Amino acid sequence: MHDKGKATAVTVLILAAGASSRMRGADKLLEPVAGQPLLRRVAQIALATGLPVMVTLSDDRPAREAALDGLGLQRLRVGDASQGMAASLRAGVAAIPVGSAILILLADMPEIDAQDLAAMIASYRQAPDMVHRGATADGTPGHPVLFPAWLRAHLIGLHGDVGARSVLREVANLTVPVTLPERHALTDLDTPEDWARWRAVQT
Repeated sequence: MHDKGKATAVTVLILAAGASSRMRGADKLLEPVAGQPLLRRVAQIALATGLPVMVTLSDDRPAREAALDGLGLQRLRVGDASQGMAASLRAGVAAIPVGSAILILLADMPEIDAQDLAAMIASYRQAPDMVHRGATADGTPGHPVLFPAWLRAHLIGLHGDVGARSVLREVANLTVPVTLPERHALTDLDTPEDWARWRAVQT
């Protein structure tokens, strides 16, 4: 099915080209978290890994571009972002060097931190031919997901707005759960109500 091999390079791919359509006019990626826009916070956490970081962006969100000012990452504009998450995945993976593993990081997960990404990368280094997926302590799968380089073609072939779900189903028996604290792997905030509930329990 694939060639066994030693651990390859890893590139972090942040998916930030979505429409934020359930926010009723607001942009969830610009919501303030720890005093800065969520997208900038996520990008800084990714850069803290020391790995190359790429961010997919749509042409119609200049404020997201501005939120990334001064950060040493690669920006990739996705012309067909309106077609769904798969468009961002395809464009991002195609732009990543062949042979690099891909750590897919969703931009709307405010609880992911640098320690979580370090745990993902450490897990990958132990088993570089496997998929590594963030999970809760009870094993519920979530995000981020680190795909080995041999799955590149599968990711580039994706369509629709369900992300890499079909690929994850195909490789379920080759997936290592990486336990992240509390609900870090599951908390994504799509609506104003989600944000209000989440902020109400933050200390």
